[in-house]
Amino acid sequence: MQIIYEYHDVAGSSRLEAIVKEKLDSLKEKYDMLIRADVFFKEENTSSDETGKICNIRLSLPGPRIFAEASHDNFENSISESINDLNKQLRKRKEKMRTY
Repeated sequence: MQIIYEYHDVAGSSRLEAIVKEKLDSLKEKYDMLIRADVFFKEENTSSDETGKICNIRLSLPGPRIFAEASHDNFENSISESINDLNKQLRKRKEKMRTY
């Protein structure tokens, strides 16, 4: 699976990329239909201390793309929430798929 990283108002981080790659690889093991992942890291000025570090992940696979977004006080929590959301969406998609 191809993984593309984009940073908006955030310095590039190999540590964040390693975390995302590990979690996406575990999704790829469960769902072999994944083709590509676009990962976006953004930092947003907010009045809340609990939000502002945003992680968006868009997965390309047969059919419509799947998208998840999360905002927390650090990128690790945002990544985890986005991956959990994608896992739920992929589970639903796989249940709907039929083999003929």
